[in-house]
Amino acid sequence: MSTHSWPHIKSVQDIDRIIDASHEKPQLIYKHSTRCNLSATVKLRLEQWDKTARLLPIHYLDLISYRSVSDYIEKHFKVLHESPQVLIISKGQGIYDEDHFRINGEDIEKALHTAMA
Repeated sequence: MSTHSWPHIKSVQDIDRIIDASHEKPQLIYKHSTRCNLSATVKLRLEQWDKTARLLPIHYLDLISYRSVSDYIEKHFKVLHESPQVLIISKGQGIYDEDHFRINGEDIEKALHTAMA
């Protein structure tokens, strides 16, 4: 699955829908900078992981185009703004966040298993 198939976040209302959906199933937000080579590398790794794991919906935020939405995420979930960054939302709460090269599928899976236990 590529980011073309990941729902793109374009508004605060999209974040609110993700929060609502997280009460049924954990959701992942991937914050991406289109100006950063590191983000491009991490995005490729996340796409490859998602292609095989498909454990949860991944939502894509182009934080260059939608910086105000990224700011909302930072305030709402009380996380520092980073790029690239992933957050897992479960039952309306941020249960995991990681950034840069520390983003990996194995740790995401561990966080999911903890959330579902």
